[in-house]
Amino acid sequence: MLAADVFTTLDVELKPDPSRTVIRPFSFAYPDAFKADRPTRAMAVAQRVLDLNPDMRARMIELVSTPMRERHRDAESVFRRRFEEMRPELGDLVCDPDEQFLLGAYFSQEYAFESAALFNPSIVRIEDEPPSQPDAVRFALSLRGIGEGHISSVTFRTGEWASDGGLTIHPASPHGVPPRIERNHDGWVRLVCDDSREPSETVIFPVLPSQRQGVEDLRLVNFTDHDGVQSLIGTYTAFDGKVARQEMIRGVDMRTFEMRPLAGAMTGFKGMALFPRRINGQFVMLGRQDSENIWLNRSDDLYTWETGTRIMAPKYPWEFVQLGNCGSPIEIDEGWLVFTHGVGMVRGYCIGACLLDKDDPARVLARTPSPLLFPSAEQRGGYVPNVTYSCGGLLNGRRILLPYAIGDEYTAFATADVGDILSVMVPA
Repeated sequence: MLAADVFTTLDVELKPDPSRTVIRPFSFAYPDAFKADRPTRAMAVAQRVLDLNPDMRARMIELVSTPMRERHRDAESVFRRRFEEMRPELGDLVCDPDEQFLLGAYFSQEYAFESAALFNPSIVRIEDEPPSQPDAVRFALSLRGIGEGHISSVTFRTGEWASDGGLTIHPASPHGVPPRIERNHDGWVRLVCDDSREPSETVIFPVLPSQRQGVEDLRLVNFTDHDGVQSLIGTYTAFDGKVARQEMIRGVDMRTFEMRPLAGAMTGFKGMALFPRRINGQFVMLGRQDSENIWLNRSDDLYTWETGTRIMAPKYPWEFVQLGNCGSPIEIDEGWLVFTHGVGMVRGYCIGACLLDKDDPARVLARTPSPLLFPSAEQRGGYVPNVTYSCGGLLNGRRILLPYAIGDEYTAFATADVGDILSVMVPA
């Protein structure tokens, strides 16, 4: 079997949808050179609103509330909550509920979080209810959406995959629900989307200064600790426009998440992915700390990563520029199956795989000399041409479902047999 024949692509694609929007904060201030000796810009805008006569304010409330009710389930509560968030900047203004609603609208914006791209998926099992078929598995899919300003957010889908290849992606809700931000203990920030009625309504957009330009490439994993406690954990790249670093997210449920930065010398980079369990008592992650090779990182502390070892370097032409992991390793009988990405000519991204030793994952047992998935002739365009990329696959029996991005624009799906993947590897 040829490497290019291992995966079977499915007739399922997820495309960006500019009609899906979320209400997010809108902030503005005077440039530093013009701040002195005047009220804040927020106070100036608020005062202009309050100076309107009551009839005009009523007309403006009607003007904004009608379209917002059509596109958002509870816009009124979102706007009033936004007003409460702005209270420290508005001084001692006294406002009635209608004025609070109107001011909240001035400090909010409607954001099309997946208008430009919907890509770089990861996938995990969900077991809150049984699948429709005995041999099927239910899953949650995380996707990176890009909207105005090239800002990245995280959105979700759910679906079901049967071992016979049948794949169903549940339709996305027309609603997007913004998170309510709560400071938690031990360094966590809690994001609560109370109004989400299903996972596709939950949107995680940048809320911390470290994420100003994006929450990128979430790699989710079903993690089981040594005491048997199971958690939904993910790592993602927080980008503030200049610096990229790794942060962690954990799911309380599909409406509530907690996030925190990771500490340590190995976390100021992109692409880290957590193994689904401890190995020899330690937490283990893969990464590409030097932007060229795959590294193995171990730690006794899930939130601090100080040391790592380079375990796999570019060897074949399709990975000469860069070699990295895709999502979290998948445990199979033979070891740890890891999907990799390689960068070659014209900055083309392809997907390959390798096999790591189960007890000592620093040992690379085998790898694919040729890519398994790569941009085809009809897929070389897109938001970023010549890119095929994934943030993780799903195992069901001995079958793999791999969601992957094309052209940094949209998401496709492919399936393969584990045996076929291993058959096209060569000793490392």
